[in-house]
Amino acid sequence: MSTNEPKADQRENSVMASVHRHWQFCLAEGAVLIVLGLAALVTPRTLAVDILFGWLFVISGITGLITTLLVRAAPGFKWSLLSACLGILTGMLLLMSPRAVLSVTLILIVFFVIEGVASIMYALGHKRGCFGQWQGMMISGIIDLTLAAAIIVGLPGSAQWALGLLVGINLISGGVALVAMALHGRTLDSGATA
Repeated sequence: MSTNEPKADQRENSVMASVHRHWQFCLAEGAVLIVLGLAALVTPRTLAVDILFGWLFVISGITGLITTLLVRAAPGFKWSLLSACLGILTGMLLLMSPRAVLSVTLILIVFFVIEGVASIMYALGHKRGCFGQWQGMMISGIIDLTLAAAIIVGLPGSAQWALGLLVGINLISGGVALVAMALHGRTLDSGATA
């Protein structure tokens, strides 16, 4: 047995305990993201909607930041923190220039690439720690990278339709992954996580 195995077991127990204690926050964040994603999918594109999307990113970023800070013992903490801060920054940029369609689209491309990489790294951190439900985060990251590629391939025409559809898909996929992780955390044995 290598000396790294006890540390890995200790880290895994710490992660499981943290997720078990705070599964309600992960579940709430996931539910908020799903609702916001559905709203983004069904809302027609107007100036008000562009501003709404900015607020969606800010709200989801703040929610993610709170959840990330509560479960800071989890692997991928830095990636999750980066993702939350990036959501807030993207929302602020969208609020500052909601009608600059092409610049908003470019902001989204950067967001989806960084968010995708962050989600994949977060998932790999959970996989290495033998933590359940890492696959949902991996799929969410792959979806984000696919969305970024879809926007790039469709430029400049994608600038008109991409915002609502892609923001909605991103929020829903991230929300579903968080709900799955929260439900797994809820079922963990509290005696085993102590």
